[in-house]
Amino acid sequence: MTITNQKIDWHARRDAASADGRAVIDGARVASADGSSFTSVDPATARKIAEVSNCGPVDIDRAVAAARRSFATGVWSRSGAVQRKNVLLRLADLIEVHTDELALLESMDMGKLVSESSTVDVPSAAATFRWYAELADKLTDEIAATPPGSTALVTREALGVVGAIVPWNFPLDIAAWKLAPALVMGNSVVLKPATESSLTALLLGQLALEAGVPDGVLNVVPGPGASAGEALALHPDVDALAFTGSTEVAKHLLSCSARSNMKRLSLEAGGKSSNLIFSDTADLLLAAKKAAHGAYYNQGEVCSANSRILIQDEIYDDFVAAFLEAAKAYQPGDPMSAESGAGALVSARHADSVEKAIQQGASAGTVLGGGERLTIGESRAYIAPAAIADLPADHFLHREEIFGPVAVLARFKDEREAVEMANRTQYGLAASVWTADLARAHRVSSQLVAGTVSVNTVDALGLTTPFGGFRQSGFGRDLSRHAIDNYVAIKTTWIQHG
Repeated sequence: MTITNQKIDWHARRDAASADGRAVIDGARVASADGSSFTSVDPATARKIAEVSNCGPVDIDRAVAAARRSFATGVWSRSGAVQRKNVLLRLADLIEVHTDELALLESMDMGKLVSESSTVDVPSAAATFRWYAELADKLTDEIAATPPGSTALVTREALGVVGAIVPWNFPLDIAAWKLAPALVMGNSVVLKPATESSLTALLLGQLALEAGVPDGVLNVVPGPGASAGEALALHPDVDALAFTGSTEVAKHLLSCSARSNMKRLSLEAGGKSSNLIFSDTADLLLAAKKAAHGAYYNQGEVCSANSRILIQDEIYDDFVAAFLEAAKAYQPGDPMSAESGAGALVSARHADSVEKAIQQGASAGTVLGGGERLTIGESRAYIAPAAIADLPADHFLHREEIFGPVAVLARFKDEREAVEMANRTQYGLAASVWTADLARAHRVSSQLVAGTVSVNTVDALGLTTPFGGFRQSGFGRDLSRHAIDNYVAIKTTWIQHG
């Protein structure tokens, strides 16, 4: 196993890095059917990383056909829980062996700190495969209560071919969230990574083959959403589609399901999460540090980022001072440097949209700190963490997902107003509550419309707890045993013997 540590010369590794951008279809690395490719660019340096197969409908057809064949043969779907468990455990081991390579590609592809991709993202992906692998032979079915002379078996059945579309902000980790439960239940999968960050998904597909996942069971097909993604969503031989991304795209996938074969959907969509800071918070400094983490971690490119910070009047000034000090820890810099507090945004184009949002916020409210567009080396994909206050309640920064290092701060008088402000959004993905009052913690949490409420921390997440949202944040759940439900159908077998 490669041991990752700060002594690694990441700059030298970046300069020498290369990547295979070919798709993984039916057990082989292949170019796109028409031979076209797109260029993967490191947003932190504006340099080319690799040429990636620019796949489209023909390639999706090939991948789905391979997945269907592998499922029909039973080479994976009927292999037995223990065999699937052992293969996925080997895959988890291989991810760990290739930690440094995966971490470097993850950082170069989307701009994040290599110190985070090597210690958080890659180990988390390995842990996800290991957790679901260990679950494989511990799931039990049911024998339902029936009249005498009959026995009814209630079993989980693999759906068949699962399509998975994953975003660019946590490319490897979220791919693991979809793949591990889908594969452990015996499905075959076609994974479409984001064009901005396809390289770790492609390497993951190669490692899966090395681990013993049979040909055609896991296919990785990079390409634009308008061609590859659309083709996957509309394909009549795809039984289910798992998605993480924007609410706009999630709605489009609903229509694709209706227009094709009514395929099952699990959609983790957008968010605009609030962090409620009550005046009885026991440790205001800790709350401020965690609030900065919740707003600015991963350059703020987090669907559940606590980007709305609501503070009770009595502690507003003290909290803001502590928060602005804590925000300094997220000053962006070279993602390969241990001194940087954040990396680059995923692209200069995305940085353009975030900068525009900050400018609109500045014209309507008060910029308390940050928000500057930075040029580092040859790249302009860097933005200092912004804190904006005094915005009208209906301003779009209170309502719309920015997906960048932008926090909006606002006051509230009492508990009722705090809950009303937090719920004034189309989303319902996450929320945080800071209070020393246990009764208030329960009371407020129960009123917040959110799939996860974190009390006295931010954005709490674990393999054992489900992650997903209410309202236009989607439906279905990633992580925990509940994710299994996305990839199985419940079958009743009634046997009359009396």
